[in-house]
Amino acid sequence: MNVDFVRPSVSDLMLHLFERPLHPELFEVCREESIVQPEYSARIRLCDSGHLVTFQTGRTVLTEVLTRRGQPLPERNERMSRALKGCRDESVELNSQVRYHVSFQVEKLAPEVFLTLHEELLLDCQHAPIAQSFGSANRLAPAALSFVQTDVWTHSLLIHAFHTFPEDCAIVKTQSLFEL
Repeated sequence: MNVDFVRPSVSDLMLHLFERPLHPELFEVCREESIVQPEYSARIRLCDSGHLVTFQTGRTVLTEVLTRRGQPLPERNERMSRALKGCRDESVELNSQVRYHVSFQVEKLAPEVFLTLHEELLLDCQHAPIAQSFGSANRLAPAALSFVQTDVWTHSLLIHAFHTFPEDCAIVKTQSLFEL
């Protein structure tokens, strides 16, 4: 019997940064939120395997994508592509106008620890501006979760994204800072 999982394996995840917008039609978008400030705007989308963040200031557009390996993506203006493993920090200065910093972490946990943290994250979802609970692979497994918290300032945007992968007993955390 073949069982389809709601999410890809956490080991198949990639984080990309593009200096251009991407078509949201490339992704299965579940939820979205917009942020508008005098100096920039951002659109945050939760997708089946992660998230899509589009940050725009003037004529500069940055797009951060957390998605599965093999997802069809353009090659033009890709500034970063990293497999998600362990912990990592990256910084990219695109021009004198915008700096991008990201920190990501993949935590693989014992099943009982994962279930405890999953319950805590369920509570956090209730207060998040954007959150999604996905279906479960079976009725006994917890549903996969994604949610985002934001810190909005005049000249910067900090995005905290959390994604659970119950089949792998894993949690993916990213912190992305867009600075002017």
